[in-house]
Amino acid sequence: MPNPVSICVLGSGYVGLVAAVCFAEMGHNVINVDNDEAKVKTLQEGGVPIFEEHLPELLARHRDRRVRFTSNLAEAVAASEAVFIAVGTPQGSSGAADLSYVEAVVSEIARSINGYKVIVEKSTVPVYTNEWISRVLHRHGVDPQHFDVVSNPEFLREGTAIVDFLHPDRIVVGANTSRSAELLQRIYAPLTDGSYYARADALPGQLDADHPAKLLVTSAQSSEIIKHASNAFLALKISFINAVANLAESVDADIEDIAAGMGLDSRIGGKFLRAGIGYGGSCFPKDVAAFHWVAQQQGVDFQLLDEVRKINERQKEIFFNKVRSALWTLRGKRLAALGLAFKRDTDDIRESPALDIIRMFLNAGASVAAYDPAANNRAKAVLPPGDNMSYASGIYQAAEGADALLILTDWPEFAAIDFARLNQALKFPILIDGRNLYKPAAMAEHGFTYVSIGRPATYNAQQGKPRKVALT
Repeated sequence: MPNPVSICVLGSGYVGLVAAVCFAEMGHNVINVDNDEAKVKTLQEGGVPIFEEHLPELLARHRDRRVRFTSNLAEAVAASEAVFIAVGTPQGSSGAADLSYVEAVVSEIARSINGYKVIVEKSTVPVYTNEWISRVLHRHGVDPQHFDVVSNPEFLREGTAIVDFLHPDRIVVGANTSRSAELLQRIYAPLTDGSYYARADALPGQLDADHPAKLLVTSAQSSEIIKHASNAFLALKISFINAVANLAESVDADIEDIAAGMGLDSRIGGKFLRAGIGYGGSCFPKDVAAFHWVAQQQGVDFQLLDEVRKINERQKEIFFNKVRSALWTLRGKRLAALGLAFKRDTDDIRESPALDIIRMFLNAGASVAAYDPAANNRAKAVLPPGDNMSYASGIYQAAEGADALLILTDWPEFAAIDFARLNQALKFPILIDGRNLYKPAAMAEHGFTYVSIGRPATYNAQQGKPRKVALT
């Protein structure tokens, strides 16, 4: 790369680590900083602390060449032109984002500035955070001529984060000065001028040299809102289709057909119109709550966001009730649960609806044997194995002797089950699908009682159709 930028990325979580290796992949020189010495040591030795496609190969390609890992923030900031803040912003008790980690690293940055730096918000933060960062730097005596604060939100999906970063739908840069905007444009030039896609070793994706990435420059405040508004809108689509699914089911319609018909409208689109057990993860629940809090602080009545959250919570109760209706009682029942991560292609269990639902079954007196292709170990830390909670190494081990099989995460292997083998393993041929991975008619042919989301259930003739059980 003819004009690489020296970049410091603070934080080695999903956002920070992905950003660091992707900036290196684009040709920049990157220092990734974390205060967790054990994680830094793992990364220095070639370990990969998170489950993410393409991350191991990019780390192997660039570690100790274009990206290195350290816990020395002061050294990294001093050596860099741009400092990306990618630390956690967890949800506080009021719904607001907890910015204490951001404030802490900004205070450290202030003590390390040795010339002009562009401080970049990569973490998801509420509007006006750029002003607060500037105030913190001022309070520590940093000359205003020595820094600018820029908002550059991430729009990554866990499981496809590397490709999302290198083949983005859009790059948003919220800069209030031309000087800082120009540096961010330099950083992203390999994507926006197409030079990265022209490389023989470029990761393939939706963009190419003739159709490069688009970069939008806005004010910092607009950029901060774009991130929250985008995630809140996607959460809205998920809650909306789940509400429609509950209506569809009550009149024997099929939510899959309804979603397909809606998605063909180019104004709506088919993405995020998958009915299921609700959204989870590290972004949507936190960002919906934070965006609602920001609106309240500005005197804006944004009740729609509260309804989005309520529908999402209710969806887990609805699924719980489906299982209870199919089995009549839960105390003493054994359930096989497929899926622990909040979605496929990740080991992230943060705010996972699967874990919340499993807790509901355990509290109702059932025992659960769970399996996830990637998240078993992480789940054990929050749902330890015990008398009623166990972990299996595969689908059929989990199903052995179970009264019913539950699908809670949309992993591809859960959509390719050997039903003859499953029928032999289960105590009863009952499958309750929270992700609509199968067709009801096909499940009837296999002899299963099959219950899903927003579609008529099919019942094994020997099982019969149960009465609905009311929530208590």
